[in-house]
Amino acid sequence: MMKVLVVEDEEMIRKGIVLAVDWAALDCVVVGEASNGEEGLEAAQRYAPTLIITDLKMPKMDGIEMLRRLREAGNNAFVIILTAYDSFAYAQSALRLGAVDFLLKPFHDGELEQAVQALRRRMESAEGERTPAIPGLKKGDKSKYVLQAMGYIGEHYSDPNITVAEIAQSIGISEGHLSHTFKKETDYTLLNYLTRYRIHKAMELLRDCRVKVYEVAQQVGYKDITYFSATFKKVVGISPSEYQDTSH
Repeated sequence: MMKVLVVEDEEMIRKGIVLAVDWAALDCVVVGEASNGEEGLEAAQRYAPTLIITDLKMPKMDGIEMLRRLREAGNNAFVIILTAYDSFAYAQSALRLGAVDFLLKPFHDGELEQAVQALRRRMESAEGERTPAIPGLKKGDKSKYVLQAMGYIGEHYSDPNITVAEIAQSIGISEGHLSHTFKKETDYTLLNYLTRYRIHKAMELLRDCRVKVYEVAQQVGYKDITYFSATFKKVVGISPSEYQDTSH
């Protein structure tokens, strides 16, 4: 049975992961939870989890610093990162520290379970083989391209005319190769990832009640406010204006 530690500063998300996922069906047990990197470091040392599910941006100590200290202490737990990929450098750092998967918040029902199942398959296929001390380091050029694509989206998501071809050209590989690699490694198509990134940014902007919904739509790359509202509701579950009302 795989022991799981959940480190997330947003209580609703943390409790949702701990309580809403059928961990027993995944042959897992949640051994601890923490609301920041400092608590996560202590919990990891106390419970020796097989898998750490952690946010990156947290108070007191962020996820990257927590992972760095754990690795220095010889902790080789598998790590699934929860993030909005606000920073390309963050994603790169997480990769170097052995993250095996990323989930873009807000993630859909079933996505975390799929990530855990994918990790299990990886562990089973690696049984009997010698594996590196830190899991996930053997990512190679493919992960570099995926991270570069994420970085490009992070810088250009506000452009309503951004295309897969443009992203591929910016990092110097073919559109087909990038699309295949991105889907294989993240389970998202590039356009689906772009949509999720834009909606996450929209959620951040909507927390300011002074900002109009149409202004948010424009700032995250949508020309058509109706299409933006429909997309937002599909991802988040409520309309932009409802979200803005409930976030105060």
